[in-house]
Amino acid sequence: MGVTIKDIAKELGISYSSVSRALNNKSGVSDKTRKQVIKQAEKMGYQPNAIARGLVKKQSNTIGVIIPDIANSFFGEVTEGIIETANESGYTIFLCISNWDMEIEKMYLKTLQEKQVDGIILKSCMDYKEEKYKDEIGVPYIILEGRLTENSSLVEVDNRKGAHMGTKYLLERGYKNIAFAGGKKDSYTNMQRVKGYISALDEHNIEIDEELILYGDFTAKSGYNAAKQILENKEIDAIFAGNDVMALGILDYASRNGYNVPKELGVMGFDDIFYAELPQIQLTTIHQPKYDLGKYALQILLEEIQEGENRVHKRIVLEPKLVIRDTTL
Repeated sequence: MGVTIKDIAKELGISYSSVSRALNNKSGVSDKTRKQVIKQAEKMGYQPNAIARGLVKKQSNTIGVIIPDIANSFFGEVTEGIIETANESGYTIFLCISNWDMEIEKMYLKTLQEKQVDGIILKSCMDYKEEKYKDEIGVPYIILEGRLTENSSLVEVDNRKGAHMGTKYLLERGYKNIAFAGGKKDSYTNMQRVKGYISALDEHNIEIDEELILYGDFTAKSGYNAAKQILENKEIDAIFAGNDVMALGILDYASRNGYNVPKELGVMGFDDIFYAELPQIQLTTIHQPKYDLGKYALQILLEEIQEGENRVHKRIVLEPKLVIRDTTL
């Protein structure tokens, strides 16, 4: 792996942004610091990002990023991958939080284009059937985990495969009545995870009970309410949560109501956020390479900016991984 701006900053004991400004000949650093950075970069064999070197000058060197939820550490790790890769390439990030609100998302898309950003990375909160407005975005843009459009590239994890993998594991561990508690019914990501859950049940010749598929909004409160609804009305022994935050809500309900996890109730999450590995939680889950999602999204966007009208849209699908911890047998 090559030397990064982060490595140079650590060696000199100065900030990441100072090194980035010095190497990209931007204001905000003294001549002395600039010379120190350049000397250290040469000494360490630093090679600047090839895409950044080739970018034409009539650009703002800014990228807009719209995510729905900053409280969920999944998006924090994705954003970290975007920001660090942007810094490597001399770009500044405008980060916008839509709070799962369609109108706020549309407002930010308009604002970012008015600010003449060079491109946009979008994790949409839009329902599957209402995404055509994205085709009107006037700059290169990348979709994070959503439906591929004619005018964009897509970076995602194989959500269907991950949900199939998780459901199959629960079945193999002896759980027989498995519910799925996920996000909005028309959410593309949730749709793929539901399909994976169903395909694993089909593979084991288990009849699909639609009442065991619950829809919510990917929050802990939604997970708690889903657990309450399903456990009060159905005989189940496991719940596959649409994400780890919902799984935390499910575990909260189980704890408050005397369920023994994992003996009486198995709980599976999706994402593998930071909280999942805490000693008091130890959530079995499907790992997403969150940092890489952000990194690849930014790299592909920079390629498309450089290519201009000749850009070729891409679809990058990353592999999920099962992480076994203490909330399942």
